[in-house]
Amino acid sequence: MVQTKQQSRLSMRWAWVLGALLCMLGAGAFAHGVSESDKGFLQGATGIHFLPYLYLGAKHMVTGYDHLLSLCGVIFFLYCMKDIGLYVTLFAVGHSTTLLLGVLNGWQINAYLVDAVIGLSIVYRAFDNLGGFKTVFGAQPNKKAAVLIFGFFHGLGLATKLQDFALSADGLVPNMIAFNIGVEIGQLLALGMILVAMRHWRTTGSFARHALSGNIALMCAGFVLAGYQFTGFMST
Repeated sequence: MVQTKQQSRLSMRWAWVLGALLCMLGAGAFAHGVSESDKGFLQGATGIHFLPYLYLGAKHMVTGYDHLLSLCGVIFFLYCMKDIGLYVTLFAVGHSTTLLLGVLNGWQINAYLVDAVIGLSIVYRAFDNLGGFKTVFGAQPNKKAAVLIFGFFHGLGLATKLQDFALSADGLVPNMIAFNIGVEIGQLLALGMILVAMRHWRTTGSFARHALSGNIALMCAGFVLAGYQFTGFMST
């Protein structure tokens, strides 16, 4: 009994620490943010710059808190590499499609609203991981379709942000292809790091005890990110 109470207290501490950490990341993250130096390059570059755009795409994915949180939610309870590959591919297809089409066709959508939906997509995935849809609504939405749809929103959010920089039409198509390839390379790098951490965690007894708390923390981070973006939309 004493040991159980101690484990319960440790579990609660872990949940609060993880939740606070993820919430701070969510609050501090400007979804699809671009540094001033990168912004200067994007606004001034003309012609084909394959490698720089490749680098910027990878950098965006590895440093994008919204993407990292989404990947964590997607693979949280996936153990088979085949399943992980399928879900990540669906996300990549969705992300790549709207990123390319959005920039090339000049789709203009409010960035705050798109990023708010991305925040809510993190909430959705964590809620699904907890079996919330079956418990509350008695039905299970199609997991694969949800990952693809939210991939569309992630790509659309980035496409909307890139258009703020008045990209040069000279070399736009190959540059966007390079950027998109970089995004997918960054996604593989981020996925590899997350998988290493998750596999290590799953070998410990704490995973079963803290899986619930972990997904609650993901939901908190998603709500904070969505709330931040809705606030930005209301104040503009």
